[in-house]
Amino acid sequence: MSKDIRIKKGLDIKLKGESEKVTENAISSNVYTLRPEDFHSIIPKLSIKVGAKLKAGEAVLFNKANEEMKFSSPVSGEVIDIIRGEKRKILAVKIQADKEQQFFDFGAKDPKTMKADAIKSHLLAAGCWPFIMQRPYAVIANPTKTPKAIFVSGYASSPLAADYDYVLAGKEKELQAAVTALSKLTSGEVHVSVGEKSNSPLSVLSDITLHKVSGPHPSGNVGTQIAQIDPINKGEVVWTVAPQDLVIIGELLLTGKFNAERIIALAGSFVTSPKYYKTKIGSSISSIVDGKLNEGNSRIISGNVLTGTTQNLKGVLGYYNNMVTVIPEGDDYEFFGWTIPVFNKISTSRALTFSWLFPNKKFDLNTNTNGEHRAFVVTGNYEDVFPLDIFPMQILKSCMYKDLDEMEQLGMYEVAPEDFALTEFVCVSKQPHQEIIRKGLDLMLKEIG
Repeated sequence: MSKDIRIKKGLDIKLKGESEKVTENAISSNVYTLRPEDFHSIIPKLSIKVGAKLKAGEAVLFNKANEEMKFSSPVSGEVIDIIRGEKRKILAVKIQADKEQQFFDFGAKDPKTMKADAIKSHLLAAGCWPFIMQRPYAVIANPTKTPKAIFVSGYASSPLAADYDYVLAGKEKELQAAVTALSKLTSGEVHVSVGEKSNSPLSVLSDITLHKVSGPHPSGNVGTQIAQIDPINKGEVVWTVAPQDLVIIGELLLTGKFNAERIIALAGSFVTSPKYYKTKIGSSISSIVDGKLNEGNSRIISGNVLTGTTQNLKGVLGYYNNMVTVIPEGDDYEFFGWTIPVFNKISTSRALTFSWLFPNKKFDLNTNTNGEHRAFVVTGNYEDVFPLDIFPMQILKSCMYKDLDEMEQLGMYEVAPEDFALTEFVCVSKQPHQEIIRKGLDLMLKEIG
């Protein structure tokens, strides 16, 4: 029996360019890249040198603080370059893929008979542990701790998000193996959320507590669901896993192979024919978007338009991203744009803006911020789109002046940068909310741990 979650506060940003439910193979990327910047708070160390031959699943990097935590190669091939920055910081490791892929065999396992320590060791050695994230701090989970619960959000509410019901179809065996293994790593339950009217493969799994979610974005954010189901208090830890990462974990357990394959959505109004593509973690952006974009100046985003990172054709699909969005670049100037009635933009305000009259209209938005950075203006807009029982303005300010006690009292343990993507979108002051929260979490992790 499922437990319903209904979210009232939020904002659905309906954009043109939703992906058609058709899956094609993306062009095979010649070079795949691992970027340590995707693994926040981790100090990476190399396991290999330039010229090394690897099988898919063999370690490329390991965590300096916990050498058992490996980061695996998504493909078999040769390490052709290690890019470093200041103080020899590792920025990227490039691997030229073999034409015929070979997988390192970690051995098939039966999660039903495995104990928690054996499961942890297996996931750490095979490079699947980085898929398990931890709150507080929104970083890779600490394997020495036991979470009070594990959360999986199988409902995506962000703009143009990949449909989990579609991309997970036929993966029931892998999903079941993964959640059975995860259920042994927590003292509590594995909470899985799906859409209220969805037909998700996740809804038929055992060893889970199922929740049906409805409401505007950010109802699909795992942070919103944690706050509704089992909020985090000081001293408590919960883990989160994305649905497609469950598939990789499940396939490792069933076959012994680290298969970094992903079905990603190529979406956005600048894409000629938005659809789904089968590719791998670390593939080049050009292998996904080449020949599929309209002419003109565009913004390529690895991820969704609210939380993704800007890329170019030489960029790389983010380690945790399951979509690439392409929208027009907002590099044009609107003369008297602040004084004329607005019909072609989304706004929560009703002052000369009329998007509220067309709740089902899809908009072709660009990246223009429609304003400049300025001091915080108290408008009450944040609270309209922020469903957590937290004061968003106050917690942002406490992060800016680095008051750890106040950050604790205001609920900093519960949040992640993505929880503030909508408040950043509606912010009339154009403040970088997600960046502010990320810096606040990093400070807490350093000072409090």
